Amino acid sequence: MAIELNEDAKRHAIDALKAYVREQAEWEMGDLAAELMLDFILTEIGPIVYNQAISDAQTFMGDKVLDLEALLQWPEREL
Repeated sequence: MAIELNEDAKRHAIDALKAYVREQAEWEMGDLAAELMLDFILTEIGPIVYNQAISDAQTFMGDKVLDLEALLQWPEREL
């Protein structure tokens, strides 16, 4: 599953890749090369990052549900 970006996000990502390569490698990357690199990242690496984010969110929400359950329980009175 590749991650799809809208045109504005895609343009921003391409510009960011080009700026990164220019600053780090002192090499000018063209639009086509940057778009191909972005497609690779979104197809091959994007799902890994997405799945980790979902796992982290599930853990976070699970912890919050446990906290909520503890808050909602009313202590029973001992006889």
